Amino acid sequence: MSGFPQAQDMDLPALSTDPVVDAFYDKRTGSLQYVVADPETKHCAIVDPVLDFEPKSGATATHSADALLRYVQSEGYVLDWVLDTHPHADHFSAAGYLKDKTGVRIAIGEKVVEVQKLWNQLYNLPDFPADGSQWDRLFADGERFNIGNLTCEVLFCPGHTLASITYVMGDAAFIHDTLLMPDGGTARCDFPGGSARALWHSIQRILSLPDDTRLFTGHDYMPGRREPRWESTVRQQKTDNIHLQKTKSEAEFVQLREQRDRTLAMPKLILAALQVNINAGRLPEPESNGERYLKIPLNALENAVWDE
Repeated sequence: MSGFPQAQDMDLPALSTDPVVDAFYDKRTGSLQYVVADPETKHCAIVDPVLDFEPKSGATATHSADALLRYVQSEGYVLDWVLDTHPHADHFSAAGYLKDKTGVRIAIGEKVVEVQKLWNQLYNLPDFPADGSQWDRLFADGERFNIGNLTCEVLFCPGHTLASITYVMGDAAFIHDTLLMPDGGTARCDFPGGSARALWHSIQRILSLPDDTRLFTGHDYMPGRREPRWESTVRQQKTDNIHLQKTKSEAEFVQLREQRDRTLAMPKLILAALQVNINAGRLPEPESNGERYLKIPLNALENAVWDE
């Protein structure tokens, strides 16, 4: 267990408290990783950890995930959960690695099973178990769990993917890629299983939270070459989000989002990342020569935009 204390009780009595949130920005992928802690009990969770991958060489590493574990130890936290918000298309999840390293429970939304089935067909993996068994817990919409004295509620927020969820913990919500920072707008919806119409309704659900709710996004691409940012509020998103300012109805939003998505090239890691992330971040098993290989389907994503 590598010296990491484990939570003993999944159903600790919940009290009203707000979390301490620390963000770790992965420059290579523009991804945000979070350590979320209950200040009273010092129990914590890691949200959306990154497993390092260098696509030109095929090299993998655990630098980012190990840095999260060092931080957890340095703060004297007890690690309860590793939580993914959705199967990511632009980085590898480190959930499986952290599970193996610490024994911590890993979780994701229950609709990941539908994503597994969809992508399993694209990869033609007949022996792959598309049943969500790679995780310890699959959360349903409205389900609650505890991190120390933090009550955490799961909101099903599809659109960017058909399995996306938001974690609401006290005055904080981890909204993955549904909303970017206000100057970045909203998430793309053109991945298999995505839907601009579903995204609109997910955004409305998030914006129905109290105005002072802190919103922590999953990515930041630094518009205008500014420094990376990751925290906003419901109030700021309502007043300043560049896509919501331009669209006052579902129909207007869907038109804007779909038009924009038709201009976007696919993330450079999507075909590599989904093969790993539908397996909870675990790399393919070694073949007879001891080496691991990613399987990349050709021409599987229709109408893909080519990079200039």
